[in-house]
Amino acid sequence: MKTYTNIPNVPLSQFLRHSLNILKNPLPFHHKNFSERGNTFSLTIGLNKKIYFSRDAEFAEYVLQKNQKNYTKSKIQTEDLSKYVGKGLLTSEGEHWRKQRKLIQPAFHKKQLNLLLDNIYDTIKTEYQKVQPNKKVNIFPILNDLAFQTVVKSLFSSAVNQKDIHRLQFITEATQKMLVKELRQPYLSWWFSASGILKKKLNLTKEARQILKRIVNERRDSGSRQNDLLDMLLDAKYEDGTPMSEEQLIDEILILFVAGHETTSNALTFTFQLLAQNPRWQDKIVAEISNIKKETEDIMALVTSAKVCQQVVEEAMRLYPPAYFIDRVNISDDTFGGMEFKSGSNLLFSIFEIHRHPKLWEQPEVFMPERFSEGGRKYSSQYFPFGAGPRKCIGNNFAMFEMIIAVSQLVSEYKIIPEFETIEITPLITLKPKNAFLRFEPRS
Repeated sequence: MKTYTNIPNVPLSQFLRHSLNILKNPLPFHHKNFSERGNTFSLTIGLNKKIYFSRDAEFAEYVLQKNQKNYTKSKIQTEDLSKYVGKGLLTSEGEHWRKQRKLIQPAFHKKQLNLLLDNIYDTIKTEYQKVQPNKKVNIFPILNDLAFQTVVKSLFSSAVNQKDIHRLQFITEATQKMLVKELRQPYLSWWFSASGILKKKLNLTKEARQILKRIVNERRDSGSRQNDLLDMLLDAKYEDGTPMSEEQLIDEILILFVAGHETTSNALTFTFQLLAQNPRWQDKIVAEISNIKKETEDIMALVTSAKVCQQVVEEAMRLYPPAYFIDRVNISDDTFGGMEFKSGSNLLFSIFEIHRHPKLWEQPEVFMPERFSEGGRKYSSQYFPFGAGPRKCIGNNFAMFEMIIAVSQLVSEYKIIPEFETIEITPLITLKPKNAFLRFEPRS
């Protein structure tokens, strides 16, 4: 492979020297290289194999939006993840992706999401009953359950029992952990296969598909309507008037489980930790919600009027973006900013670094929700919590509504007190929180 002298390179020797630390947390290694080498550098990870890392927001916008037709997702999603969740929106490419996106998009319009809000609100209130007042608790497991329950209830309403929900959650999390092992330890791929570990995890995926097929068939046989996401997906028709096949429907549901619960639980956990460190923003949210409820009890009115709460969530996702890297591979040779990339180049955009770039943000390391007082669109060319371009997360409105309800509800009931020194992270497939210990003092 040709070496482009205008892109600084980190040699294989340096990569190997720091490999153990990179395995635990690659972000400090990347930050050091960005600081020393500039906004884009290449990393040699094997014989004639390189990955290009960038925190150039203009380059990211070019790849994700302006020239997106020349870029595909890497095999991490199109192959590695798809063997667990199938070929749904997150893992498909080309014409199949376009066809599915067009079919499913209407289910996530605000008008349709309005039908789900009562269910989301009730689910969140139920899950918050697990919060133990005046005790030091790790909030992440509670929020992880909350986010998964919200996805399940939005999909299936009440037509699924807790045993199935717990099993689906276990399988979803077990297969994700397996994928992390495969990506972080590719040299053990032979062992994963030979030992039968991989086969066991793939069998779990088959079990999840059987549970979902049973739930779908029960809905079809019942003839009843719940106005949930499952009804919307069953109603969806391609241009020729045909519905999704059963296998494709299951693929999309599995994608919703994976993409819809972990990123949300991560973002909520970081949001509450930041609020614990910044109590005046808790007071601002409480005052805002109190004023809104004097005017209306309508949930859609609440989520669309809670601007302070939205600013807090947006700032939390700036500092701790759940999807902290976005990967792409170029189909044809390409150039940007004097850099040349042969077809098949692996590009990794660090959303974490872009969101903290000192030339893009005032006091980038400081929690300042007021920067979003005019909305996130002001920063659309440098703020990518849900991606950008045609492949921007289809569930971004769903996620924001859910998080605004979750934050406003908990902060209205409790003062959140930090029981941690600093916010710790575990960068896996998503940016996960670690040791998120908080204490909740009832407000009344």
